[in-house]
Formats: sequence, C-alpha cells, structure tokens
Amino acid sequence: MDPVIVVGAGPAGLALSLALARHSVPSVVLDATDGSTPPRAARTCVLRPDTVAQLPPLPGLRWRSWRTQRRAQLVERVDLAPDEAPVHIEQHALERALRTALEHEKLARIVTGSHVDVLEQDPRGVTAHTRGPQGTWWRGSYAVGCDGARSTVRKLLGVRFPGRTAVERHAVATLRVRLPWEDENFTAIRAGVGNGNGGGPQGLGGAPHGPVAALEPGPSGRAGGAFVLGTGVEAGRGPGPGHGPERGHRERADREEAEARESRRAGEGGFGRSGEPAGWEWGGAGAALLHRDPGGTPGEVTARPLPQGLWRLDWLLAPRGGLVTPEEMLERVGDALSVWSQEALTYGPNGPRKGTSPTSGARTNRGTGAGGGARGAGSAGGGLGGVGGSGSAGGGIGAYELVDTGVHTSHQRLARHWRADRVFLAGDAAHLTGALGVQSIDEGLRDAANLSWKLAIAWHDGHHGAADTLLDSYETERRGALAHRLRSVDQAIAVVRRGGGLRALLPGGGARSHLGLLTDGHLGRGLIGAPPAYARTPLAPPSASVSGVPVGTAPGAPVHDVPVTASDGARGRLRDWLGGPGGELLVVLVAPGTGVWDSRHWLSAGMMPELAALVAELPLRATLLVAESYPEAAAHTVLAVRADGHLAAAVPAGRTTELRTCAEAVRGGTGRQIERASGGGLNRGSDGAR
Repeated sequence: MDPVIVVGAGPAGLALSLALARHSVPSVVLDATDGSTPPRAARTCVLRPDTVAQLPPLPGLRWRSWRTQRRAQLVERVDLAPDEAPVHIEQHALERALRTALEHEKLARIVTGSHVDVLEQDPRGVTAHTRGPQGTWWRGSYAVGCDGARSTVRKLLGVRFPGRTAVERHAVATLRVRLPWEDENFTAIRAGVGNGNGGGPQGLGGAPHGPVAALEPGPSGRAGGAFVLGTGVEAGRGPGPGHGPERGHRERADREEAEARESRRAGEGGFGRSGEPAGWEWGGAGAALLHRDPGGTPGEVTARPLPQGLWRLDWLLAPRGGLVTPEEMLERVGDALSVWSQEALTYGPNGPRKGTSPTSGARTNRGTGAGGGARGAGSAGGGLGGVGGSGSAGGGIGAYELVDTGVHTSHQRLARHWRADRVFLAGDAAHLTGALGVQSIDEGLRDAANLSWKLAIAWHDGHHGAADTLLDSYETERRGALAHRLRSVDQAIAVVRRGGGLRALLPGGGARSHLGLLTDGHLGRGLIGAPPAYARTPLAPPSASVSGVPVGTAPGAPVHDVPVTASDGARGRLRDWLGGPGGELLVVLVAPGTGVWDSRHWLSAGMMPELAALVAELPLRATLLVAESYPEAAAHTVLAVRADGHLAAAVPAGRTTELRTCAEAVRGGTGRQIERASGGGLNRGSDGAR
C-alpha cells in the first residue's frame, strides 16, 4: 500500500510521521524548506507532560513551580510535580529532536525543497505534485496537511478558515541571566515558608553569566516588529571578528547538540521516552513567574525559564499597536530586571529588610534604571553598582546576554472541516490558538497523536466502512476540542483583559480570578488549559453493551501515568507504551500485589491466562499491562486505553466480552460488528475467570 503523504515539516508534521512509523506505517514528508532549523530563542513552546511522553527525548526544561504576582504582592504559588509540570523548549530544538528521531526510522522519509501545488484524490488514494524545475508527482494512501497557517493543502481543498486576527500581542526577549528567585532563600521567603536563616541570597550579583549583548538591527531592519541581536559583543562596541548572530547561533547549536548527546548517554536531562529527570527537587530553579503591574507600572510580563540559563520574557502589548523599537525593547528589559533586582533587596535572608517595604522600590517611570544608568549597558543593577555589585545587601542582577527578540501575535482561527475523504488537516493548518498562554504547538502535537493510530488501523485493515467511522472521529474529537477551547478563551479574555463577562461566575473574583485564568492557560489546566476529554466520541462503546465501572478518569479523558509491568516483565510508566510501541490499544489490569512479584509468578495465575488470550485475539493490535493500582479503581478492573492516552472504557476483569466490544468500538466498528462482539466469544458474564 502507498505511504501516507505528510505536507509540511513543522512539529505537527514531523511528529505525525514519527508516530506513523511507530505504528508500522510508511510516510513521506514533503518539506517546502531546505531542511535547516535556524536557532531562534524567542520562538519557544510549552508542552504538557502527556504530550511530551509520546515524543523522543527533548532538551527542554521542566518547570518546578509557577508564581503569580500583582505588583509586590504574591497572589499564588503552584509547586509542580514531575508528572504535571510543563516542559519549555525552543521550537528549533523540538524540530531538531524530531528530525533526528526520524533519521533512524526506515519507514519515514523527508524530502526537502518540495512545495505542493496540486493535490488530487480518487477512491484508491491521493496524488500530489511538487513544483520546481523538475516537478515530481507523489502517490499516497492518505495525505495530511501540516503546512502551517497559510496552508496550501487547506486552500487546495477549498476549506474556509474563519476566526479573529491579533487577539493578543506580546513583545518577546530571550535573555541569559540569573534571576533573584533562582536563589533558594529568596524563593522560600517570597513563598512565605521557612525562616530564611540559611543565609542571604547568593549568586545575584557575582560574575556575569555571559557577555553583555549589543543591539544590532538585522538585515531585514525592523520589518514585522522584529530585529536581530548579536551575541558575544561587549556593550558600546561593534561586533568584532568572529562575533555576531551567525557565530552566536552556531555556538548555541553546537552546545545544544553536545548537551543532547550527553543527556542521551546519561539517560537523564531529556524528557520523553527516557523517563523523568533524576533528582527532582523543589526550588527556585525552573520557577516561572507571571507578574501583573510590576513596579507599579500598568502592564503584564511573564518570565519562563529555558535550558542553558535562558529566560523568555513576554510583555503584553496592545493587540493592534505599532512596531516595537529596539530602544523600547531594551527599556522593557531594563525595567523588569530593575524591579526584580529591587525585590532582592527588599526581601533579605530574614524577611523584609528594615526600612523597606514590598513597594518601596516601585518604579514610577520607564526612562532610566533605579540607579540612573542607561539601558543599553546590559546590566540591571537597580542602583546596586551595576555588573558584579555585591555586599551585605545581597547584590542585584548582574550582566545579562540579550540572545533574541521578536513580537508574537496570537490569532484565533478554526478550519471549517478537517477531513475531505483521504485528506486531513492538522496543526496550524487546522487551527490557530495562543491567547492567554494556550499553546498552539501542543495542540498540533495532539492532532498528530490522535490521527496517527487511526490512520494506522485504516492503512493496515483497509479503507472500508469501519475505517470511515474511525477517520471521521478525528475531526469530531479534535475539532470539537479546539472549538471548545477557543470559546473558553474568548470568554476568559473578557474577564482577564476587560473585567467583564464571566467575572460574577468565578470564585473569588478580582485579581486572583484574572491571574488564575492566565495561570491555567500557561500550565495547561483548568477552564482554558486542561487537556481535552472526548466525552462524545463516536468511538465510545454502547452503554447497553458495556457496564463500565468508576475510576479516577472519565471515559474519553487522558489517563494517569501509573507504573505498569508488561507481560514480558518490562517495567515502566503507562505513557511509555503510548504512541505506537503498545499498538492501537492498551489493556491495563489493576492487580494489587503484582508489583512485588516477578511477572513469571502471576502471568499463569488467576485470570491472567484468559485475559492474555483475549488480548491476543482482539480486532486490533493490543498490549496487556498490569498496574499495582490506579486512582479510584477497584482491584481487578481492566482499563482499555487508546494509543493517544485517552480512556476508552473501564470494565470488570471478568467481563471479557465487554472488553472485546470496547475494542470493536475503538476501531470504528459498525453497529452489527459491535453487536456481534457483545453477543458471543469469551463472555463469562459476571462469573468470569477469577
């Protein structure tokens, strides 16, 4: 059978090709670019933990906590456990990791310089043409347009893309700097815990963590509000030999590749299938901040950590304002660092210092720093003597390296249709999100996870009636989830930005509600950020045929990542088997006590032999796993988990026919097929094998 054609080599397209390969489906990625991934530190993405679990090891940073602050008042602090902490990564590093993983997949192929200009389909497959001096025709079984917001595939299909433009706009700067709350004592004091007797803030005013960056307009000038910064340049001097953006980007790329190799060798530091980072500790490192009205100046800035000592700072702008000049960007950076430096002075090792108050260092203008210094110097002394300042007061923020800048504009759009027979849309070609911290790339990766296993079943079993129902469910589930999220964001914007709408319905009201909604968006939880639950999926088994049992996950929602053991004795986390390695369905038996015994002792005991035989005979590729426990699940409960990590159903272990019915429904079986599965086979009723 012909391969799947993936149009576009962004994160969604690369992840889809990788997932298809893990489901034993060949694919060809038509990449309109030359295949390079230029480093842009101002272009980053935040991924939810369950999304990261289905990707190769990533050189990202998993946040340990999130603080929301209004002026000098701490509103909320959220400590994040490893299984709920988002991962922050530069987009080029994500794409590079996906491309590297695809190089080792024999069933995946990337063809660069391939811009699609014709797309045709017939009952047997899809034909695409790529333009160029020697135009090429490609034949595939299916095609997926992952070619971005200006999708050629979407336009060739004639699918409308309605929505709103410039819902939010942010000025973005990525710095290499050490911020005050990375110090444990400062963090504990601001959080209101501990007595602060462990000594004063350390590392706040020592040697600079990198050379100061000089601002230099790039070749494109200020088009689009963006400009290029040279790295490794002393302030007040032009770029010397060997300096400038190109060398800085090369050095960063070499550094990242070396660190990624070291992470893979060590088995830690990367996130994904390699597992959680070793030595997880609470603390200031990896602590993100949402700061409203910093220093008494109306506005909003977020500070989110990245690997290698980088921080991405975002300032909220007017949705349709003018360009952000280099001078204004430097001013914003200096203002933010001065406010945070002043906080380091206000909160000493034993609490607020004498003669100071949380607002004593508030800035009331944005012309110069607290010490009267110029912004272009690349330091944020806050009146502390500039670079290297130290002393009994604890010192301020030292020199910083301004690595990259830009302006990020968030749009809200949703394609009318995501499927046209054998052609699909995914990622930014299907939807645009990003306001209030909602992550568009994370949603695109969820598209790939949802579609890949469905295409795999259709590719292996044939394009018949059951496959049609299965493939239709992609649009039903994913487009429905994105429509709900966009509506939620539209409603929340009225609360967060304009102070109306749902305000009366939110518990607490006021600033906490506003900042709480923003926190939910950034952390991927709550009203606007939580992972979707496909409660109305057409793949749900009929309630009359399956008597589900209650567990801590609702049908259609993402499962908890519990420890599991496979029938071959392999141990890991449940998410390790998602995205292809475990097939299209995971069957998880909750069996207390199995965690302390070797699998040889319980594989042939009790209900295991019959359950293993049933799993081997299911109408799709499935894997049997055993868990010591699962939230709110009784012993001998069986969970049917889809390959994208969403719960299909939870049934009693003795109801083997119900499990078969569930599997038939998950593969898009017709009513007759589901009825046949529920009416015979290995059913033993409520008195099944025990």
